[in-house]
Amino acid sequence: MGSNLELVPITPLKRDPAWKHVQMFKSGEKVQMKCIYCLKMFKGGGIYRIKEHLACQKGNGSTCSHVPHDVRLHMQEVLDGVGVKSRKKRKIGDEIVNVSPLAASAAAVAANRIVNLVDVNQGFESIGVQSPVEHNASPAAHPEEGNGKIVERRKKIRASRNKAPIYTDTEGAVAIEETALVPKRTDNHIHMAIGRFLYDIGAPFDAVNSIYFQQMVEAIASGGSGVQCPSHHELRGWILKNSVEEVKNDIDRCKMTWGRTGCSILADQWTTETGRILMSFLAYCPGGIVFLKSLDATEISTSEEFLYELIKQVVEEIGVGQVVQVIMSGEEQYTAVGSRLTDTFPSLYWSPCAAHCIDLILQDFGDLEWISIVIEQAKSVTRFVYNYSAILNMVRRYTSGNDIVDPSFSRFATNFTTLKRMVDLKYNLQDMVTSQEWMDCPYSKKTAGLEMLDCLSNQTFWSSCDMIVRLTAPLLRLRRIAASEMRPAMGYIYAGMYRAKEAIKKALVKREEYMVYWNIIHHRWEKLWHHPLHAAGFYLNPKFFYRNQGDIPSEILSGVFDCIETLVPDTRVQDKIMKEVNLYQTAAGDLGRKMAVRARDNMLPSEWWSTYGAGIPNLSRLAIRILNQTSSVMSCKRNQIPFEQIMNTRNYIERQHLTDLVFVHSNLRLRQIYMSKEQDSRDPLSFNSIGNVEDWIRPRDLELEEYGNSDWMELDPSSVNTMLLQPLNDEAEELGEGFDDHEIFSSQEDDEDENTGDKLAISE
Repeated sequence: MGSNLELVPITPLKRDPAWKHVQMFKSGEKVQMKCIYCLKMFKGGGIYRIKEHLACQKGNGSTCSHVPHDVRLHMQEVLDGVGVKSRKKRKIGDEIVNVSPLAASAAAVAANRIVNLVDVNQGFESIGVQSPVEHNASPAAHPEEGNGKIVERRKKIRASRNKAPIYTDTEGAVAIEETALVPKRTDNHIHMAIGRFLYDIGAPFDAVNSIYFQQMVEAIASGGSGVQCPSHHELRGWILKNSVEEVKNDIDRCKMTWGRTGCSILADQWTTETGRILMSFLAYCPGGIVFLKSLDATEISTSEEFLYELIKQVVEEIGVGQVVQVIMSGEEQYTAVGSRLTDTFPSLYWSPCAAHCIDLILQDFGDLEWISIVIEQAKSVTRFVYNYSAILNMVRRYTSGNDIVDPSFSRFATNFTTLKRMVDLKYNLQDMVTSQEWMDCPYSKKTAGLEMLDCLSNQTFWSSCDMIVRLTAPLLRLRRIAASEMRPAMGYIYAGMYRAKEAIKKALVKREEYMVYWNIIHHRWEKLWHHPLHAAGFYLNPKFFYRNQGDIPSEILSGVFDCIETLVPDTRVQDKIMKEVNLYQTAAGDLGRKMAVRARDNMLPSEWWSTYGAGIPNLSRLAIRILNQTSSVMSCKRNQIPFEQIMNTRNYIERQHLTDLVFVHSNLRLRQIYMSKEQDSRDPLSFNSIGNVEDWIRPRDLELEEYGNSDWMELDPSSVNTMLLQPLNDEAEELGEGFDDHEIFSSQEDDEDENTGDKLAISE
């Protein structure tokens, strides 16, 4: 991508659904947009052209060849909706013409003005327009003229007429005042109805973030006021049956790509509220994450034999030739299971979860004494802020709506994302605690308020925070890359850890200082640093390979050779690949074209190989299979259906019914990952975030009486905007430059630091 293009954040004011699927750039005063799937740049045409592109409709530009199926369907629905609105606009104009001679002359103007304002559920009564039947009706046609309802209705019509003054414009044409004909639309009664329903069933508030929620609302609105709600039996019956078939069809389309890209089996395990262990199996490929099945593993989670047989069965159900790797937790029993799997299936790998390993590294960083002290100081600030409505309102005003606490993917990551958020808001917070408003606030005189003032005024605290951010920001970035659902991570993990170690080395300079943190990384990352798939992913990613200024480390080459022998059983094809490796190294043929060189930075590595690798087809096929894999177990939100409800159901028919419900539920949630690109804007006070932020917002003691101003109704909802400081850039874009520090590639611990284990308190 050209260096003169500046990435521009897409603000929440851009409500068109197509904005979720593009990035926006500015070059001077010109705005350009890039499709996040095929990476095509649009220099004009507006968002409507993007919708046509994503919907694969021939129109003003090319169609997208990589758009997910669900996104394409959604864009088609949106475009169809635009057509419906246009037809409604014409219909409204026609009906206004039939109302009165005065309205006829203003129909075109009025229809254009009200097309986006008329509530389809309220008809024309909401805009005070008399219906054609009533306008032409005679008293004889209505013997019930004296009926109270008719009288009342006519009074409303007259009142609405009186509120619609008629005037003549300068050209002599009759016009109707827009504000009178179409009063300001309000959806409060609709929102209240939705709220009552969600409160009644106990649904989480973020249910409204589901893409299916908006689709449901639009579908109901399109049906008009006479739409019939589905019954309990319909939801349990044909609707669920059709949904199961719909999901299976989507999965079948996804499976059709596995022969080319391969897939990763993800084994996800967690503990339910009642202490039972649940295991879910998913399959990952670039076309989407597929939920396969879940089961109660309480009795077998500690049994190596049972776990092995269970995962072996899943591999066989998918097909050994389709599976590139099985990703599991790094615990000891899973390591043993992984070794047995590779013995049974020599053509696949098992891998520890990279995201989990990074979480453990962050946990070990947080256990270092000086870092834990700084974290506790920061917590003393946030605990005070988030237990006083007046203080929280003040903070949000001074920070333009940003929260101090930044909920992240785990408790350990939240410690460091929140410290980074505080560093970003440093001057805002300091302005607040030195303001007259703070001095006049009675809560600032409390002990916690005085501690907050001391902390935010302490330069040593801020210097320590800044150093911690420099040490951990690359690891947080790598964590986001490792668990990315949108971009296959395999081609970026090795480079990401290189950058993390490089940043630590640059921040601390002295070997005896940075080796403390490197040793923590080596302790947790050893299995992944030596993993052939990660080494091959680095080697086969042209963005990194051609930027390596020195010789490729022998360990990386060994990983590439291992992948060739493991993933390509045919020895004749292996020999062909080795000959093609030399062509890749010298960028021979199409690989050296100017287009191919430019595309190294702005195309996904697997797409680069698909486009320019035809001259070396055998290596290209291998590269595509490796680079299209993830590195982490990625689970959808935990099932809202209580697992115990399924296991305790003794009737086999009902158990299968609930199992199918979980199947649909889980796959629909996973599908949203590819249809919704909105940044995370979780409220730290939300119950859904509480698990990862509890240490940052709960009082230091249980004496809640001290918190006299903790009424949530006192909070100002208009001040909340947690999207302002979210990362807007593509994390993987920052992993460029050269890779010529061979000390970073080495994972050997410094002999002098081997005895620092007790001091570092690294937990096994």
